[in-house]
Amino acid sequence: MASDGFRPLDEKSLVEYLKATPSLAAKLGNQFDKLEIREVGDGNLNFVYIVIGSSGSFVIKQALPYIRCIGESWPMTKERAYFEATTLQDHGRLCPDHVPEVYHFDRNMCLIGMRYVEPPHIILRKGLISGIEYPLLAEHIAAYMARTLFYTSLLYLTTTDHKNAVAKYCGNVELCRLTEQVVFSDPYKVSEYNHWTTPYLDDDAKAVREDNILKLEVAELKSKFCERAQALIHGDLHTGSVMVTNESTQVIDPEFSFYGPMGFDIGAFIGNLILAYFAQDGHADEGSDRKLYKEWILKTISDTWNLFYKKFTALWDEHKDGPGEAYLPAIYNNPELQLLVKQKYMEDLFHDTLGFGAAKMIRRIVGVAHVEDFESIKEASKRADCERKALNFAKTLLKERRKFQNIGEVVTAIEHLDK
Repeated sequence: MASDGFRPLDEKSLVEYLKATPSLAAKLGNQFDKLEIREVGDGNLNFVYIVIGSSGSFVIKQALPYIRCIGESWPMTKERAYFEATTLQDHGRLCPDHVPEVYHFDRNMCLIGMRYVEPPHIILRKGLISGIEYPLLAEHIAAYMARTLFYTSLLYLTTTDHKNAVAKYCGNVELCRLTEQVVFSDPYKVSEYNHWTTPYLDDDAKAVREDNILKLEVAELKSKFCERAQALIHGDLHTGSVMVTNESTQVIDPEFSFYGPMGFDIGAFIGNLILAYFAQDGHADEGSDRKLYKEWILKTISDTWNLFYKKFTALWDEHKDGPGEAYLPAIYNNPELQLLVKQKYMEDLFHDTLGFGAAKMIRRIVGVAHVEDFESIKEASKRADCERKALNFAKTLLKERRKFQNIGEVVTAIEHLDK
């Protein structure tokens, strides 16, 4: 046991821990003899246990002091569990329908006990690979993003409350540095961690490393990521951080959360939908050419942004005389000006979204951590063809994002490149 009270739990010591923790023991009706415990952590950073008893269930997530898939050679702060728990609680208050409830947090043990998002929920990324449509996905994720981002921004908070919140989350510097490295640095240089579908994408990876304009734009996005404390963002909002059924959408794993640019969350989600789109040809077979499914993904991309826009601006209107200090009513005191301000804000946010989304796409093709959407395409040459289309689109989107006026133009550009 470490001097700080931390010890990694296995299934046996976990049971002892549960017995000694009243809030968790109560969830199980204090019955421990027929517990079903499964370790399901397929991520890179944590142990995740599902605990099911006769009268209740929950998930236990424990942060490890290193990156699990690489081992102790890449140490990692355990303190991230505090930021994950705090964000689950903060975002959960703002959007309880789409964030699992936290039952217990133990800071010394870096351990969170939270609601078990039970079957038939699956990870959205797996659903997209399987070609499953989720009719409420765009509606739900737009509501989640609109509420969590609006209520933690200066559109709703006083500068004092906002600054206090920013200060609290500044401590999550190590996970921010990890993002800075893997999203904004590694793909643009030779790095030992980078990999791609070789030899097919060797020239494409080299082209990324030699593209001056791309690097210029990436520097601007990195600066925004590091310097713009706009709202409390999830920080890792890809399709692997969302669990879904036909009726339900649950956002999990906000351990990368901090006060950053809103477009990083919206872009992460939309960028991963675009990756899923370009991967579809690799999953087509005799039974299905996936054409209709690709149309559904494009509709979901459009709906996600358009519904976010609608919900976010509705919250803005609803609270225009609220505590927020971004645009004081005494100054922004006529409808024309209020409209101008809103248009400018949303236009900037749209272009941030496209830029960050594109950067997240690029790093998943030539960086350290790839996505199952492509990795599960067995035939390397076919996988590379899908990845190349996605990479070329992402480079165009990143460099020319300011030319796009609305999400419809982005979808048209995707269709055009896919011909």
